[in-house]
Amino acid sequence: MPWTDQLNGDSVAWLLQYPSPDVRYRALRDLLDLSADDPRLAAAYDQARTSGPIADLLVTMHPDGYWERPGPGYGPKYSSSVWSLITLAQLGATLEMDPRIPRACNYFLEHAFLPGGQVSYNGAPSGTFDCLQGNMVRSLMAMGVNDPRLAQAYEWMARTITGEGMAPNTDKRAPLRYYAYKCGPLFACGANYDQPCAWGAGKVMLAFSALPADQCTPLIDRAVQAGVDFFFSVDLLTAAYPVGDGKKPSGNWWKFGFPDFYVTDLLQVAEVLVGLGYGSDPRLAGLLDFIRSKQDAEGRWPLEYHYNGKTWLDFGRKGQPNPWVTLRALRVLKKREESMR
Repeated sequence: MPWTDQLNGDSVAWLLQYPSPDVRYRALRDLLDLSADDPRLAAAYDQARTSGPIADLLVTMHPDGYWERPGPGYGPKYSSSVWSLITLAQLGATLEMDPRIPRACNYFLEHAFLPGGQVSYNGAPSGTFDCLQGNMVRSLMAMGVNDPRLAQAYEWMARTITGEGMAPNTDKRAPLRYYAYKCGPLFACGANYDQPCAWGAGKVMLAFSALPADQCTPLIDRAVQAGVDFFFSVDLLTAAYPVGDGKKPSGNWWKFGFPDFYVTDLLQVAEVLVGLGYGSDPRLAGLLDFIRSKQDAEGRWPLEYHYNGKTWLDFGRKGQPNPWVTLRALRVLKKREESMR
């Protein structure tokens, strides 16, 4: 059946008529699969790079290629380089759109990527953690960056998941070891009381889902399988993953938002698993039903969490139909249906 049969209404048409050029560009590219030389996509691309959120966010960038202050760019939340680059990637920005985009990407590679493959919030190996690492690798890949430091970052992520060649945090002399935040195999995180963190897992696995198959080494394949097994180790809808100090999982697991920064929600988990080829896996059926249940009568999804007032730009009102969340949902449902053919 056409993938759009899953929708309560024609939300694709809604996106194609949306005032923001970035939304129209992503809908044409991701939902209609138009070729790059299609005049409709070319016109939307040109509008997206010269007006709208991408252009507005680039205006706030320092001429040297960073936001707010020089350095690795983690703070201040959520207006510094880390968060601005993540936002650009999720808006659909690419290196070719504007010379400031490769400048920003190169600046971040120079100041936050370390020789060991770590992406660091403070410029030291100890400043690495899964959600930052996965977010930034995925964002740079999405914007079209092709740099050997990304291969090193993938290698680091894979090793930290499987534990191969990794020494414990206490072995300060080891050439490869864990640290206070990235503290152990799988997705163990010091911020989660040294237990595997499902939020961090989502970001790392999203980065792996973006890696072309011909670039996946046996080590990476083992890491990806470990990540998939981690997600499917519990019912996804219960989120019964380890949570430190007996706390309950964050309610944002069941809420869909934009942009998605360090939060991992169920829509992103579905994006990961469908992207890795598990769209037909019966263990995903309940999650897909959950995603479809959140659409309104017109096939649109609401904004359930946001960062309004904290970032350079706002992306809609909480509780209202949101084009970016709708795009996220439609891409997952489309790719899943196509994988069933």
